[in-house]
Amino acid sequence: MKRISLIAILTIAVQLAVLAQPQFNIQGEEVYKGDDVVFHQIDEHTWVGTGHIMFNESLYLVEGDEKAVLIDAGTNIKDLDKIVASITDKPVMLVATHVHPDHTGASIDYFPELYINPADTVGIPQFMPNYKGDVKYLKDGELIDLGGRQLEVVFTPGHTPGSTTFVDKAAHYGFSGDSFGSGNLLLTTNFSTLLATCEKTSKLMADQGIEKLYPGHFFGPNEETPQRVDDLEKIAKGALSGDIAGETNPGAMLGLDLFINQYGVRVNYNEKALK
Repeated sequence: MKRISLIAILTIAVQLAVLAQPQFNIQGEEVYKGDDVVFHQIDEHTWVGTGHIMFNESLYLVEGDEKAVLIDAGTNIKDLDKIVASITDKPVMLVATHVHPDHTGASIDYFPELYINPADTVGIPQFMPNYKGDVKYLKDGELIDLGGRQLEVVFTPGHTPGSTTFVDKAAHYGFSGDSFGSGNLLLTTNFSTLLATCEKTSKLMADQGIEKLYPGHFFGPNEETPQRVDDLEKIAKGALSGDIAGETNPGAMLGLDLFINQYGVRVNYNEKALK
């Protein structure tokens, strides 16, 4: 299956599942605007890029004193390496929250290395088969030292087997990709995995004072808060116990033919997720 076909499938899945199109409302100075992406500044050394192909697919540039990390590469952003270099003069390490093609699209080819959770290697043949660079592996709990700034790697499977969150404890925020759905979670694993991830993340956020996680489809008012994580935990427990019943997902894609819509979040899944 060609990459563009996979993008189309994911796009249709999200568009069908979202009840109302969110308003694009990212605060912060616009530091770059091109045909494929717009970058806004989050704080002095952090930026969010917004793509235009897949529901505001988001990438984040996180800078330290010695190097920077680019979290995800969008769907197809021409000359992404040059765009990033126009924002930071630090050497850039590319990491991925997961291997879906709206996060590891054609733009990864501008970078010689890509770091992922090894559990998502199962998706490489389908989602990024043509990458010629080196795929390297992250470890749960490892620290990425940027010089005066650290990101902790936190494995948060559920959306995919290898979904990953990157946490800046000092800044009290992190970057979670699609781990918690940006308001619309496509659960391709199961509720037991989601429950374990929510319990782990909830504890981490409480212990470390993490106030929010910037999601993989960021449009301004939809950061993943501790409350969002707790609500997803309730949904997972309710689904597993049978206290919350799913509804038929009209026009379901990716085999996710059921959904639960509670607490302002939608979880798309199938019967296998209940086992």
